[in-house]
Amino acid sequence: MRKNFLVILLLVSCLALYTVKNPSSVSSSNFKSITPAELSHEYDIIIAGGGIGGISAAIQASRMGVKVLVVEITNWLGGQATAAGVSNMDDLSDQMSGLYLEFMSKIENYYSRKGKSIHTTYWEISNKAFEPSIGKKILQEMASGENSPDILFFSEIVEVGKNNDTINSVIIQTPEGKRNVACKVLIDATEYGDILPLTGADYRAGNSLTPSINLDTMIQDITWTAIIRKYPKGIPEHLKPKNPLPDYDRARENYKRYVTKDGSDFEGIYPVKLPVNFVTHNAYRGLPDSFLPGNYDARKRNWPKITKTSVNWGNDYPGYYMWKKKYGLPVEYLENKTLRASIERDALIKTLHFIYYVQNELGENWSVDENEYDYLPEAAKDLPAEWQEIARHMPPIPYVRESRRLVGLHTLTSEELYKNSLGNEIHNPIAVGRYALDLHHSDTDNCMEKDLGEKAAFIQEHSPQGNFQVPLDILIPLKVDGLIAAEKNLSMSRLAAGALRLQPICMMTGQAAGVLAALSVQKGIPPREVKYEDVRRVLIEAGVNLSLKN
Repeated sequence: MRKNFLVILLLVSCLALYTVKNPSSVSSSNFKSITPAELSHEYDIIIAGGGIGGISAAIQASRMGVKVLVVEITNWLGGQATAAGVSNMDDLSDQMSGLYLEFMSKIENYYSRKGKSIHTTYWEISNKAFEPSIGKKILQEMASGENSPDILFFSEIVEVGKNNDTINSVIIQTPEGKRNVACKVLIDATEYGDILPLTGADYRAGNSLTPSINLDTMIQDITWTAIIRKYPKGIPEHLKPKNPLPDYDRARENYKRYVTKDGSDFEGIYPVKLPVNFVTHNAYRGLPDSFLPGNYDARKRNWPKITKTSVNWGNDYPGYYMWKKKYGLPVEYLENKTLRASIERDALIKTLHFIYYVQNELGENWSVDENEYDYLPEAAKDLPAEWQEIARHMPPIPYVRESRRLVGLHTLTSEELYKNSLGNEIHNPIAVGRYALDLHHSDTDNCMEKDLGEKAAFIQEHSPQGNFQVPLDILIPLKVDGLIAAEKNLSMSRLAAGALRLQPICMMTGQAAGVLAALSVQKGIPPREVKYEDVRRVLIEAGVNLSLKN
């Protein structure tokens, strides 16, 4: 089934704040974020972004005894895995280690105590999933205690200070104004790679490279997911809008491609026959449900029992809508925050259309789950009141698959990943994972980096055949000291990023970024001068597997 699951992932890629409703059940009692007034004047390490990579870097570095600040624009930890609602773990490696293992063990223990399975997703029981609010709770627990980072919510880094080519400070925009804070190391773990342009480091966006970024070249679709659940006694009136949003007719035709009343059951035969029925749709990204009685897993006989799922199939944006007659989004989405806001609003609306479709075309008693999110995203502020009631229970951020990417000491390509996956170990691994070269559109030759020799055909030809290793030097800039990349911002080609962008590998590379940053501080040397042997030793002591042979 693992081979079949890989086929599913490839097929889907081609098809294309913030507080929880019930805090007593999901809150972490010993977790505390800081206020702007509590900011120190100096930190050893500042991490931009509290996503799954950033918070992993913060937890690891803090446990090593250095002073860490996380600056997060929402008030959610976990990024794509929680705040963006993608809590189905996309991992084909059949192994967990380090912080990833710690996190998933805590997840499994939580659900085990409730008598519920986490093997609810992707149509078969080898895969794992959790509710975003529970993932947030576990990350808060892991980021608490004696050696824990300071975490500043609702804030972002807007300027970076340097002495020559060495970063030494940042300016943080907080709800109470700007703060200038000194640091020794800065980690870009944002969802978009938004810190890279502020540092003067070279980076890639799409298939172009600074200083000649091509705003019109294409990158992957985004998705504003939704967490929806069944309401057995009927949908509450405030979660059942009476009027569709504008452009619903186009959305209805789009969703008819994917799910209909009389659609097919998934029979374990690939490619998947579309459209599927609603039960099959829900089993694709099924989630455990902490708030309703009963238990189920992803075995087919249990699909009708699933009461909670993630909407992340058919609602890619722009998807089949296209962008100016092209598939994917323009690089300008990354570079222009005004355009970004407009695109994300449209992506949110596209998913809201699906909720209306489920209730009115499929006749199902499903709507957004009030137990997950309860804050109106900025993208929904001008929607009609009845739709704001729905939108306030949507994830606070979209699922962003492709960010800016650092130009590092080395740039990882799909060919290297492929050869490594055949068992050829590299000399400086920091993490091990496995995933497909998964691009959601923007997957043609003219979207690839010619200077790296990448081609669209490599999506198939270089697809990893086993686990692969991630090298240390893709975290370190070619120039600029005091900067480390994490999350999706590593030095890699678009195809390599398609395999490294998912939650588990981002968590593990984030942990490695935390080790590198802490060692840099402790030794008083730039990250590029830290010896790999020292990084390796700390990672192994932290329980991280670095070998393909394990």
